[in-house]
Amino acid sequence: MPGTSEEFLAAYPEYAITARLDELRATEYCYLDSNEHVYLDYAGTGLAALAQYRAHTARLSEACFGNPHSENPASQASTELVECARRSVLAYFNAPPAEYTAIFTANATAACRLVGEAYAFGPAKRYVLTSDNHNSLNGIREFARARHAPTRYIPITGAELRISEQDVRSALQPRMRIGVRTSAKRHVRRGLFAYPAQSNFTGVQHPLEWVDLAHDYGYDVLLDAAAFVPTNALDLSAVKADFVPVSWYKLFGYPTGAGCLITRREALARLRRPWFSGGTIHAVSVQGDWYSPADGAAAFEDGTQNFLSIPDIDYGINWLRGIGIDLINLRTRCLTGWLLDRLPTLRHDNGAPLAEIYGPHHTGGRGATVAFNVLDPFGCVVDERLIARESAAAGLSLRTGCFCNPGAGEAAFEIGRPALLRLFGKQITIDDYLKALGLPTGGAVRVSLGLASNIRDVQRFIDFIDETYRNRPATVDGLPPRERC
Repeated sequence: MPGTSEEFLAAYPEYAITARLDELRATEYCYLDSNEHVYLDYAGTGLAALAQYRAHTARLSEACFGNPHSENPASQASTELVECARRSVLAYFNAPPAEYTAIFTANATAACRLVGEAYAFGPAKRYVLTSDNHNSLNGIREFARARHAPTRYIPITGAELRISEQDVRSALQPRMRIGVRTSAKRHVRRGLFAYPAQSNFTGVQHPLEWVDLAHDYGYDVLLDAAAFVPTNALDLSAVKADFVPVSWYKLFGYPTGAGCLITRREALARLRRPWFSGGTIHAVSVQGDWYSPADGAAAFEDGTQNFLSIPDIDYGINWLRGIGIDLINLRTRCLTGWLLDRLPTLRHDNGAPLAEIYGPHHTGGRGATVAFNVLDPFGCVVDERLIARESAAAGLSLRTGCFCNPGAGEAAFEIGRPALLRLFGKQITIDDYLKALGLPTGGAVRVSLGLASNIRDVQRFIDFIDETYRNRPATVDGLPPRERC
């Protein structure tokens, strides 16, 4: 059948440059092929090299590490490694230490919450965000609304599900009142602008130039880099975002439970936390009813740090450096291009398409994440729950659902605001909700590629879709109720 490796290499000859990643797959990621596992969920988490696990074990076997909040030798050993990891984070993103600091968190979501709960929202300080956003950024709107701050979403438009710069400018532009003159834009803090460098739903990459644009309109910028940095370089000396959340397991699989908020010191100084905890203060009095917050990152790292795992971030960063993010980007771009080339060619015997892709059908301005739905011969969507079950049985790890990005899903499935407002506040099941909206399924299928991906993975997935669903009518028989999006 069409779609051989020879055809792929003819279409993407630059893929041959990435042969070193095949060597690493055979050694450091050998558990994939030994289990005949096709892993296609790098947007969910990256994969760890065996070397990372060995380094973790060796480190813990060779020294004694204690709680960093002390002066004893075990505590100092931990502190030294944590601070080394902090320096590595800044160096990896080319973030000058005099301008930036790194706050260790549990994950990117926790990093977003730090900003949301401490940002000075108010009637004059708005929250502006793109409709294409992970729920970690959508949730910040509740902090904004609790402080009576206006919230504005910028819509997704067009077949490629992008956001126009004109709409961004319109949303950030201050509203002029008759008889009132505004001062220079940059010197007036108008609020917080949040958007993802890359959509976790469609793979669309939104322009990094919007950071400077928002600054020109007087906004601080929260740039969600979680889906972007596993396969792309981010230079914070050039892209001067104020707050950048990252989950390290998405870059290199291990450790989990260790994320980061990389933040400009100037912007961090404007945050005011609504509480304090152990590790975040210089001093506190019970009877005097006062406290003195710690300086910089320490004021935001609640309790005891994950000091046994944070040093693994340093090792993971050095592991990525040794491979080269540009090499990973090249490989995933080739594989994504092939997937986008092949999916539209899959057809039922009656000529009807087997797949509908959401977002760009080409590699320009997009990352290595592809969302789509499978269609039956009559154009009906094959329920994503069935694909989840049958792909798992075939040894494929992929993602189905709405991916915690309701805005992109609403745009992809063309759900209008009136329909959504009619269902506000109703206590109904997810399946009843979908039925009321007239949706045939609860989301989409998402394939995402990464460091250890190869052409065999992509081809096995394409073959699975073609062989399993070609000429097969859609059915929901035997599927369990949906419990969540």
